[in-house]
Amino acid sequence: MDFLNAIVALLNFVVIPATAYGAQLALGALGVTLIYGILRFSNFAHGDTMALGTGFVILFTWWFQSMGLHFGPLPTALLALPFGIAVTAAFVLLTDRVVYRFYRKQKAAPVILVIVAMGVMFVMNGLTRFLIGVDEIRFDDGARFLITANDFKAATGLAEGLAFRSTQALTIATAVVVVAALFWFLNRTRTGKSMRAFSDNEDLALLSGINPEKVVAVTWIISAGLAVIAGTLYGLDKSFKAFNYFQLLLPIFASAIVGGLGNPLGAIAGGFLIAFSEVGFTYAWKKVATYVLPESLAPDGLAQLLSTDYKFAVSFAILIVVLLFKPTGLFKGKAV
Repeated sequence: MDFLNAIVALLNFVVIPATAYGAQLALGALGVTLIYGILRFSNFAHGDTMALGTGFVILFTWWFQSMGLHFGPLPTALLALPFGIAVTAAFVLLTDRVVYRFYRKQKAAPVILVIVAMGVMFVMNGLTRFLIGVDEIRFDDGARFLITANDFKAATGLAEGLAFRSTQALTIATAVVVVAALFWFLNRTRTGKSMRAFSDNEDLALLSGINPEKVVAVTWIISAGLAVIAGTLYGLDKSFKAFNYFQLLLPIFASAIVGGLGNPLGAIAGGFLIAFSEVGFTYAWKKVATYVLPESLAPDGLAQLLSTDYKFAVSFAILIVVLLFKPTGLFKGKAV
């Protein structure tokens, strides 16, 4: 019985939260890796694209709620999501035309584009704070739990209860659908194949008649869509605060680089590796250890390897180790 309680505690506090968080990081890292694989620069504005896009989704959510529109047990934000993606995609396309296009035509060095992206990041950060404010916002209406701890205890007779939030289930299900759709698009459609060809060899792709402006535009639209979906799921699962998305930039880039920057499959693997590492290192293992160890060996303290304040330090440490021993990432990078 104690072993089953330990399994439930592990699912409740490590496996389910890390899986949901990993799905959010994976979607964010996919946007970063697409931009790098096709446009050949690190988009440091991606975190604030997530924040701005989520801000648009929240504004549309409030508007729908004011008109009495709801989505039953699901969050109203799902109704607002397509509108948020459309506005964000239009914004990033405008940014590309006004800012990035000039440097792309000048064939500027990637480091120049990184500096430009940092400038765009600060502009988007300020715009997000102006539109939505700096306070913490919760917009997860609808059913809160698929499984509650008390119901689980009553059904199983275990001392440990399993709570499975609807936002966690929604995150995991949405990530599966979005990733499947993205890989189908890249591998089965003509535009997707053009993007992969452009990523592999830009000069040969141009000689083959591929329209570079179309490839760039589609890349930005997909990246914006992934950013808004990832940002909205993160906001629903936790809460929305503009600065939180700036902090997410480190684990997102760590996920993309650890997996292999430019490789979509690597971005997904990297996202889950970073998520499980962060949650595992910062979780207090006392409860699980108490269930599985004899009473004489049970820890007196929390058995926590790192405080949650150092969560992002785990991402940074993994990133440094991977860059030192396998710079191309766990999967070969620089390819879509």
